[in-house]
Amino acid sequence: MEVFKFGGASVKDADSVKNILSVLQKKGVDNKLIVVSAMGKTTNALEKVIHAYFTHKNELSEAIEVSHTYHFTILSGLFASDHPIFETVQTLFNNLQSFLERNKSPNYDFVYDQVICYGELIATKIISAFLSENHIKNTWIDARELIKTNTSYRDAHVDWETTQKNIQSAIQKEGVFITQGFIASEENNFTTTLGREGSDYTGAIFAYCLNADNLTIWKDVPGVLNGDPNVFKNTQLLKRISYNEAIEMAFYGASVIHPKTLQPLQRKEIPLYVKSFVTPDNPGTFIGKGIALDPMIACYILKKNQVLISLSSIDFNFIMEAHISDIFNLLHRYKMKVTMMQNSAISFSVCVENKFNTLDELLKKLRANYKVRWNEGVTLLTARHAKPSETRQLLQGRKVLLKQENRTVTQYVLKEA
Repeated sequence: MEVFKFGGASVKDADSVKNILSVLQKKGVDNKLIVVSAMGKTTNALEKVIHAYFTHKNELSEAIEVSHTYHFTILSGLFASDHPIFETVQTLFNNLQSFLERNKSPNYDFVYDQVICYGELIATKIISAFLSENHIKNTWIDARELIKTNTSYRDAHVDWETTQKNIQSAIQKEGVFITQGFIASEENNFTTTLGREGSDYTGAIFAYCLNADNLTIWKDVPGVLNGDPNVFKNTQLLKRISYNEAIEMAFYGASVIHPKTLQPLQRKEIPLYVKSFVTPDNPGTFIGKGIALDPMIACYILKKNQVLISLSSIDFNFIMEAHISDIFNLLHRYKMKVTMMQNSAISFSVCVENKFNTLDELLKKLRANYKVRWNEGVTLLTARHAKPSETRQLLQGRKVLLKQENRTVTQYVLKEA
């Protein structure tokens, strides 16, 4: 069994869906589990639906119609008008509308997960029908019935024991299976999600539970590059990366791989390939155990819209272990992802992502026991294996608020000068 994961960019329109068929025909269609994300920018469109539901009910119908029109345009480019897939997709939109009409929960994160899942459900129904139409027999699977999590909506944690039993009993080692990335469910069968961009993680979950030969993530880039080509000039393809190197790159924010993806693969030493769906015959990037970075070049990761929080004790006492424990309990409570930290005798600084818009509540709690300074909208630059001369030009025009360095990594918290 091999696991293929196709992201939103690879299914953004009718031609892209046809290209998936081409990729499968070139790579073989035997014994594949295919994980598919929502099409194009559907997740963004559904986030607007959720926003309208909570804040501008008069805009809700229009927000739903945007996604409806988008998907039916794709359908028209793939199927005859009397194909049953049109009714299938319409039923899913009806179910979405029905949930919004009957929902009583004021919990934003709960509602988010119940709505956002329709992007993946619709996409996989379309892909499954299109492959069947082109003589590739396949089985559509609802990932929510297999991947079980806790109730931490929008950032759920997998129940590995239950999930593995479910997947191994539901999926044989032969045939073609189509399922959704990103989505799962909790014990009451309400939908949960694995974090934004979590479809890669879904691929790793299935690969782990099925003891797959490998996982291939199909992207709109040649593989893993040494920097985001939209930010850095003259980026190069990394041909080979170790699990450890890739995990660190993902942790620091390399967008091509989801941070959680590597860990289950590493536990069973399942190889990961990152390849281009535009040029599927090219080798892309191979990620495996104990291999040297090839080529050995500097790698850069830029994360924008970070928050730098600097704390010191009110009475100028040392920042001790008890203080740091208290600080991290609060960071955990308010769902702040830490991307960098640094402490001295009387101060502690941490760079975080305000992913769940809880910064104001966190700062209020911190002010009760600490002097607090903070900078919003800062940028975190992480340089791996870089010489000072290589990073110098990246710092031009920016003020360095904080710097941290070890043998292989230098991090800078930057603000535009």
